[in-house]
Amino acid sequence: MPLKKKYVYALTIALSLLTACKKETINPIVEIDTTKTSLIKISEAYAIGSATKVELWSDSQIITGCQRLSVALYDSITNKPITRSIVEIFPILTEKINNIIKSSSVPVENPQSFDATETLFNCTAVFTKPTYGDLVQWSIIIRLKKPDENQFNEVKIPIYVKPSVYERVKTLEASDGTKLTIAYIFPSKPIVGLNDFEICLNHMDTPMIFHYDNSYSIYMTTEIPVNKEFSTNNVNPVYDSNGIYKGRVNFTKNGIWRINLNLVKNGKTVSTFFDLIV
Repeated sequence: MPLKKKYVYALTIALSLLTACKKETINPIVEIDTTKTSLIKISEAYAIGSATKVELWSDSQIITGCQRLSVALYDSITNKPITRSIVEIFPILTEKINNIIKSSSVPVENPQSFDATETLFNCTAVFTKPTYGDLVQWSIIIRLKKPDENQFNEVKIPIYVKPSVYERVKTLEASDGTKLTIAYIFPSKPIVGLNDFEICLNHMDTPMIFHYDNSYSIYMTTEIPVNKEFSTNNVNPVYDSNGIYKGRVNFTKNGIWRINLNLVKNGKTVSTFFDLIV
C-alpha cells in the first residue's frame, strides 16, 4: 500500500475511534432507583400468569411485632416498574404441634391505593411468633391484579421472622372469649420526656381473618418495674383509624420502663404490658 494511502487509512481509523468515544460519553443515560436505598430486600418471585416479577422489601429485618413491608412489581420482560395494580398480602403461619400441621394468619394492613408510591406498594403485617426450625415457619402470599387482568395472580415467598429484643406483640383473650392481638408501634426510639405512643389492636374472626377493633377504652400507666416508680402526664391512647390507638407516654429518666395497658369493654378489663429501654 502506498505511503500516502497508509496515512489516509490511519487517519480514518483514528477519526472513527474518536467519534465512537464521543458517542459513548455524550448524554449518558443512567437510571438510579432511589426508592429502596433505606430498605432491605427480603426476597423475590415471579407471578407466572401475570408476567410480573414480585419483590418484597422491608425497612428492617423482619421481627415479631408490627412490621412495615413494601411490594415492588416489575414487568418480567422489560423490567420496568409496574405502578398501578391491586396488591394484597396474606402472611401464613405454619406450626407443627404434636406432628399435626396447623396454619393461620395474622393482622395486616394492605396498600391503601391501587397506585404505587414511588414504585412501592406499602403495607404492614403483625408477626406474632418467631421462626423456629420446622416447628414454626412463615411465608407471605402476595396477590396482584393489574388493570388489564381479569383475575388475581399470586406468589408465595418464604420468610424468616426473628424475635424482637423486647416483646412487641401480645395475644390476649377477652372475657367474652374474643382473641385480641395488640402490637406496639411507637415510640420506636423512646427518649426522656413526652413521646407519641401508638398501638394496633385487632380481633380474630377466624384463624385466617382479623378485623380492626375500635371497641375498647384503654387506660395506661408507666413505671420503672425495679422500684415501682411511676410517671405522670401520660395521655391515654384513643382510637384513630385502621386499628391504631394513639396517646402520649412520659418517661422521667433513662432506664427500663414498663407500659401497663388496661383494655376495658362492657365493664370487663383485660390487661397487658410492654417493656422498653429509654
